[in-house]
Amino acid sequence: MDTELETFKTDVLLPELAASKGYALDRRASSRNSVVMRHPDGDKIIIARYEGTTHWVYFSVRDDRDNGTVIDFLQNRGAGSLGLVRKTLRDWLGTTRPDSQLPLFVKDLQPVSRDRASVMAAWEMAEPCPALPYLTGRGLGPDVLALPLFVGCVRVDRRNNALFPHYDKDGLCGFEVKNKGFTGFASGGVKGLWYSQAKTTDGRLVLVESAIDAMSFHALQGDMFTRYMSTGGELNSQQPTLLRGAMEKLHPSAVVVLAFDDDEGGDKIAGEVEAVAPAGRKLLRVRPEGAKDWNQILKARLGLE
Repeated sequence: MDTELETFKTDVLLPELAASKGYALDRRASSRNSVVMRHPDGDKIIIARYEGTTHWVYFSVRDDRDNGTVIDFLQNRGAGSLGLVRKTLRDWLGTTRPDSQLPLFVKDLQPVSRDRASVMAAWEMAEPCPALPYLTGRGLGPDVLALPLFVGCVRVDRRNNALFPHYDKDGLCGFEVKNKGFTGFASGGVKGLWYSQAKTTDGRLVLVESAIDAMSFHALQGDMFTRYMSTGGELNSQQPTLLRGAMEKLHPSAVVVLAFDDDEGGDKIAGEVEAVAPAGRKLLRVRPEGAKDWNQILKARLGLE
């Protein structure tokens, strides 16, 4: 093993190196375990640290072949031979490292698994979704997708699939992939919770089995004081804890609406949520009467069935 190269991969702060090359931090898109940076030429990169090795790694959104460690970052940007890269990176070790003025959290990212890093990169490669034929066909047109409540809650990939992000206590952990006749999940990802934007004034949390049902419920009977969360189907081992945490953060007077599907599976999830709900939290089971789920009702009302 080349110990100097290993030291570069671990000790040279890739966000600072990227900043020296003209990349600027996108604070809104960054988190405690990943950094998103943009270049004036249109490139966007995601930076993370791998568990175990704690190597700094990056992924370019513009070119999926452009990824790797600090060494790859420089070589893919015309730094020359490995010898020249070594010479450049030596100046970034120890006390001679330039100060990029990046915030502290950028320099102290929590390491993530390779799978989570891949999920984050794939998510950043997707685009905002102002409209999509698949969603329009389900009654969710641009008027719904443009609501502040759902901004950032759905994206579209290069194959025109709708992507719905899931989060756990450490941030983005996966995303649902949906299109006509197809439902999948991000490779390497795990289910957390999909959720809409939230406000401190929210007096109601509606829990459903899919983001599409959440948007449908809102289109049917939503108001300005409701937030939504989806489990993406039956619960996995971490979701009960996530749901309890979400309920604990609500105002004491807020109501949790269990709007799961009107079937045995929906009743099972409702029972599991009731079992982990904080003491005193008001719960209300609401069913999509005459249909399996809320999107069926919305499509019928719009004549799309």
